Amino acid sequence: MNEEKMNKARALYYAMFSRCFVFTTDNKRYFELISFIDILKENPLDKASAKAFDEIRAVVKSDSNIVFMKEFDAIFHSPETQTLRTTASYYDEDIESGKKRIEMQNFLAKTKIRRDEKTYSDYEDHIGFIFSVMSELCELIANGEEQYRNTAHCIFEQILNDFVDKFSKELYEHESSDIFKNVVVLLKSFIEFERIYLDVQTPVYDQIKVESKPKAEELSASEIARREKNRLLRQQGPKKDENGACEINIAYDVEDDI
Repeated sequence: MNEEKMNKARALYYAMFSRCFVFTTDNKRYFELISFIDILKENPLDKASAKAFDEIRAVVKSDSNIVFMKEFDAIFHSPETQTLRTTASYYDEDIESGKKRIEMQNFLAKTKIRRDEKTYSDYEDHIGFIFSVMSELCELIANGEEQYRNTAHCIFEQILNDFVDKFSKELYEHESSDIFKNVVVLLKSFIEFERIYLDVQTPVYDQIKVESKPKAEELSASEIARREKNRLLRQQGPKKDENGACEINIAYDVEDDI
């Protein structure tokens, strides 16, 4: 496979994971997820991925996102279940907005990609946003914009690679995880591929902390408010502008010096 096709395929995988983990009120993204799964399942990375794709498609429906979104809410938004953290900063420093968020902001400053704070409430080091950024960068590289190759490599090596294994383990073991268990299988296979492709080592953790996850009453007031805002937004459904276009989660701003 040549470099262009390789990066197109990488972009598609990252786009699929983005649609698994980015909160949105736009149902279009769910149907894009189904489309990406159907494309990628034709050429899985390994036998485990092939089985995971089949098991996901046996549950998620092409005409309804209800089953998927119920599980998504139970894992990421429900105050009644274990709290699954989703930012690189948390796995690095035990805080939601820390050094890894600043690092991501610095990497984004070198690209055309910006977080639209009006429509996207999660931080720049949120795993879903990282997947979105990596998808865009791989697509740009595939289209010949080689200046982004190093930035994509750095984001993977310095941000995503450091916490994705811990995140995957907690997601796989989450009490409400069913569909997402198979998503983790796909993610682990893809991350292993990326480490080989980018020549990045698997991180070695000095000590894996085993501790109970905080319940809702232990969350910060801002975190509780953010989760409630996301839940209410989903209930309201997608907003549309005057032209009928659904809202988007990522805004793009081309800088003069790029």
